[in-house]
Amino acid sequence: MLGLVAHETDSSKDFESVQLPPSKEELLGLVAQGDQKAFAALYDEISPRVFGLVRRLLVDHSQSEEVTQEVFLEIWQNATRYEPTKGGALTWVLTMAHRRAVDRIRASQASRNRDLKIGVRDFVADYDNVADTVEVTIESERVKEAMSQLTELQRQAVTLAYYGGYSHSEVSEMLKVPIGTVKTRLRDGMIRLRDELGVAS
Repeated sequence: MLGLVAHETDSSKDFESVQLPPSKEELLGLVAQGDQKAFAALYDEISPRVFGLVRRLLVDHSQSEEVTQEVFLEIWQNATRYEPTKGGALTWVLTMAHRRAVDRIRASQASRNRDLKIGVRDFVADYDNVADTVEVTIESERVKEAMSQLTELQRQAVTLAYYGGYSHSEVSEMLKVPIGTVKTRLRDGMIRLRDELGVAS
C-alpha cells in the first residue's frame, strides 16, 4: 500500500511538472537572446502562415519561398526590436512579411505585376469594390498614401483582412480584440479608403 501511495504521489508530481509549450511571444523573446532552438520552433510554428500570406500577394511560388526566407532572416536579426506591448508576435511577423512582399512586387517586372493583378482579382472576388480596388492597385503610390491616412488599428485590420485574406474571427484572434471591434475597424478603415481613393460607394 505504501509503495502504491508513493507511486501515485510521484505520478502527481510528474503531472504537475508538465509545462505548456512556449507562446510565440516567448519564443520571439528567446530568439532575441540568440536561442537557435527557439528560432527553429518559431519557424516550424508560423512559417506556413508567413508563406501563405506572401504567396497570396506574390502568386509566384519560388519568389514566395525566397521572401519567406528573407522574413525569417529579418526575424533572427531584428527580434530585439519586437515590443510585446504593441501587439502579438504573429501580427508583428505578418506585418513584416507583408512589407517585404510588397517590396518584391514593386521590384518585379511589369509582366509579373500583371500576373499578380489577375491572381488578386480572382482571390478577392467575394469582397466589395473598395477591397478590389485596394488589392489590385497594391503597388500604386495612391494606395500607399491612402493607407497612411488610416489609424494604426484600422491599418492592421485592413492589412490582415484584405491583404492577408484572413477572416474576421482570425483577425480578432491575431489582434486579441473582440470581433465586433475588428468589424468596426474594417468598416471605418474601408470607408476612409473609399473616400481617399475616390471609389463610388
